[in-house]
Amino acid sequence: MSDRTFFATAARGLEPLLVDELSSFGALEVVEAIGGVHFKGPLSVALRACLWSRLASRILAPISEFEAETTDQLYAAVRQIDWRQQLGPGGSLAVDAHVAQSKIDHSRYALLRVKDAVVDQLRDLNGERPDIALVKPDLRLNLYLFRNRATLSVDLSGSSLHKRGYRSDGLGAPLKENLAAAILLDCGWPQIHAAGGAFVDPMCGSGTLPLEAALIATDCAPGLLRNHFGFLGWRQFDGRDWDELLQEAEERKAAGLVHRQPPIIGYDENTRAIRQAWEHARTAGVDRWLHFERRELALIEKPAADSGLLAINPPYGERLGELSQLPPLYNKLGEQMIGFSGWQAGVITSQVELGRAIGLRAHRRTPLYNGALKCQLLHFQLDETNHWKSLAAGAGRPAARKLSAEAEMLANRLRKNRKKLARWVKAEQLDCYRLYDADLPEFNLAIDLYGDEIHLQEYQAPKDIPPQKAERRVRDAVAALMQIFELGSDAIHVKQRMRQKGKSQYQRQDRRGLFKEVREGELKFLVNLSDYLDTGLFLDHRSTRQLLQSLSSGKRFLNLFAYTGTASVYAAAGGALETTTVDMSRTYLEWAQKNLALNGFEDARHQLVQADCLAWLEQPQTKYDLIFLDPPTFSNSKGMKGTFDIQRDHVKLLQRVSELLTPQGVLIFSNNLRSFKMQADQLPGLKIEEVSGRTLPPDFARNSRIHNCWRIEQA
Repeated sequence: MSDRTFFATAARGLEPLLVDELSSFGALEVVEAIGGVHFKGPLSVALRACLWSRLASRILAPISEFEAETTDQLYAAVRQIDWRQQLGPGGSLAVDAHVAQSKIDHSRYALLRVKDAVVDQLRDLNGERPDIALVKPDLRLNLYLFRNRATLSVDLSGSSLHKRGYRSDGLGAPLKENLAAAILLDCGWPQIHAAGGAFVDPMCGSGTLPLEAALIATDCAPGLLRNHFGFLGWRQFDGRDWDELLQEAEERKAAGLVHRQPPIIGYDENTRAIRQAWEHARTAGVDRWLHFERRELALIEKPAADSGLLAINPPYGERLGELSQLPPLYNKLGEQMIGFSGWQAGVITSQVELGRAIGLRAHRRTPLYNGALKCQLLHFQLDETNHWKSLAAGAGRPAARKLSAEAEMLANRLRKNRKKLARWVKAEQLDCYRLYDADLPEFNLAIDLYGDEIHLQEYQAPKDIPPQKAERRVRDAVAALMQIFELGSDAIHVKQRMRQKGKSQYQRQDRRGLFKEVREGELKFLVNLSDYLDTGLFLDHRSTRQLLQSLSSGKRFLNLFAYTGTASVYAAAGGALETTTVDMSRTYLEWAQKNLALNGFEDARHQLVQADCLAWLEQPQTKYDLIFLDPPTFSNSKGMKGTFDIQRDHVKLLQRVSELLTPQGVLIFSNNLRSFKMQADQLPGLKIEEVSGRTLPPDFARNSRIHNCWRIEQA
């Protein structure tokens, strides 16, 4: 059987785990994407994923890709497909659609045009139209329209695969089954169970985490209880492959249920929740291998097992409880977790403050999404010494490293800077700011705070400083930061910043792909503290972004060399009629799309364009009321022709960009070349005002040349 291309959708954050899972099913060319994973293989691999995937939401089989700028183009392209190969006479049909950054901006209208095209063709060919059935149709189609490019797929899963078939009506804020499975897999539950470890959830609700733990432990396929899949009425479905998969799953389940299992326990103080958990366990057929009990958090007990996993989905303060009322609950949770010495623990929460209230140090954090809610899965190694109360008393913790005289000097400067900036940071509602920038000659570093993590950049040392001495000073700086902020070394990200040449300026430092959400006032952004030299948020441009926000109301905004689109977010927040974000990097544009979505700016008014900005400017373009131009100092990227030098080329660049301004338009031009000289005399017809000082935020006041900035208008 020939290989086909498929796409497995998943909640954000689950993609890396899903890559491993699909590979274990025999999938080929498995490639992670935003919101899912591409893979290839015979149809039987996709059917196995429908039956066995604990993480995927849907398995899609693309059947056509085409351009669709209008609904007529969409209709015509869909009608050209031979639908007799997909749906038999008398069959039923349903269509789902998602549109983004396209001229067709209404998903409801798009799906109706797809439906009409299929129905009209089959009616003309067969003499009868297929029925429309929203529940359990014979063929469910999925349309994904992004930047006017349509992908039309058969939805092999039908309803979302997180619906295992064992859950009845849930209580408030239930955890989706595939997110529960992701928590367990990321915490290493299969390995813990294989080694004889037990499982406890002290806040189990209706039992999702213990149930998923039991299904994993007993080798039960998560889709075995489902009575419908999207492929069952699909004309290309081969029932023989499916029958073999079902038989294999039944045999594996029977074998798994025979073996004695270590304890899998769920506690909750809600009687109704415990009743539902038992009902779900009986429906799933694993009630003999589970124990649910009504018990308050203070009364939970560790089972007779030397090792195990404690997995918890406590309230976040978003729906079930008010945030201000929850820290005592998290304090109590931390106290109870200490009683599970020798175990692993995983706690998912959306609030950094609540994670801190646990009073334990997490050795790892995994970003996950509970629906649209950005969360972190905190991983703990439990022992008696991992508790801040004992740490504060000086017990159970190795003595803090004694700082060297130089390190103590740095620590004093850091404390002084932190105190000086504290009132401003609070007033501006900032999670991230620059604390230190080579203030002391002995420590040639830049230190930025990002919530509960630190980004430390080591400037390239002078040639007369021995490498060993420079390395020792970095170690001293890390020790000082750990002591001042009570952080583990894993929360301090060390980079070396040196003069960048050509392509090296944007090369990856790592490949962990971990994003952290931070706040600037009312706006939120995603930063990556590990993978690149820059984090995705230029802190020195904060005041520049605020200037753009103040100018953007009712304006058409253009962001050139846009990086991660933070300026576009500020413009959108300021009331821009529309924004256009242009950058050559697909990675950065996808990042920009996430930043816009994080702040609620997802509609078609906010366009993202992947292009070499210099080449894009050579094409005819529309006019804009407000433009932000922040080009690199130098570039010879592989996607552009020739090289770009800001000092050499800025006159020609400003001439072309200013042509895109409306008569009353404003151009904000910025760059970071400290030796830059504006050649205003070569730009007749433009009113050029330097605003570098006005765009210098307080945390960068020590260095007036951190960036250059001008306001430019037509004279």
